[in-house]
Amino acid sequence: MSPARLILSSGDPTVDRRIEWARALMAEGNAPDAAALLVEAVERAGHYAPGWFLLGGAREAAGDLAGAIEAYGHALDLDPTDTLGAGLHIVRLGGTLPEAGGAGTGFGMSEAYVRTLFDQYADRFDAALARLGYRGPELIDAALAEACHALSRPYAFGRGLDLGCGTGLVALRLADHVGGLDGVDLSPNMIALALRRGVYERAVAGEMVAFLKGRTGEDVDLIFAGDAFCYLDDLGPILGESRRVLEPGGLIAFTVETHDGEGIRLRDTLRFAHAEAYVRAALEAAGLELVSLTAQSTRREKDQPVPGLVVVAAKG
Repeated sequence: MSPARLILSSGDPTVDRRIEWARALMAEGNAPDAAALLVEAVERAGHYAPGWFLLGGAREAAGDLAGAIEAYGHALDLDPTDTLGAGLHIVRLGGTLPEAGGAGTGFGMSEAYVRTLFDQYADRFDAALARLGYRGPELIDAALAEACHALSRPYAFGRGLDLGCGTGLVALRLADHVGGLDGVDLSPNMIALALRRGVYERAVAGEMVAFLKGRTGEDVDLIFAGDAFCYLDDLGPILGESRRVLEPGGLIAFTVETHDGEGIRLRDTLRFAHAEAYVRAALEAAGLELVSLTAQSTRREKDQPVPGLVVVAAKG
């Protein structure tokens, strides 16, 4: 379900009918007629951000990329918190935003968009990942076991933090190796499901970097993140705060999606991919020492493995 579905009515029944007809036309592959209907809809209800957002999608499908960027821009103007993810679509299509800046993409993912996306997805999350062949928990588990062996230390930690914990799949896999676990995720609905696992001492709804900033220095000896950093563009802040919170000798383990180019790329899936050279440089800039970096796919899309990296680094 798209976040655009969450705002159910424009307040004008005529507009709502045209929007539903446009959705049906889009489903049939008739994007030009859908776009024409949506133009009529937004002329009557210019305040309705989902109408503009859907017009952006219809214009894009019809090949009118400039028109799509314009429509997504109207949606973003009407919803500055960007619940619908319009800003991501603008950047993906090559447009720019006034606040653009940052490492590679020029635009981060809004908290409102991620929270809305996963709040509505929570009950189907585990089943969806199973269909995608998600292997994040076992890959992080194996990478940590190998890293501990290489460092001649036991595979055991006193306290761990699970960043972007989702429903707790990675924590469940690692629980026998960690004395105490805390988790954080933007979605309250995901947190509610994670707590049912019974592996967390505490799990809270919040943003990952802000969560780390609220921790004292040298607080834990393990931080991990499975399939979470793909929702961040610049990894510098999360890695820098992770180093501060880790005890000396503590480890951070995470997965990212990757690509063969340079820097950061916003994929058509609206997830960020980080080049291997970028990840290495970001770790070095944060003062973290790379222990292992392996090319591993954590999931499949359209029956093809998504290129990824599994990373373990240490606070020296």
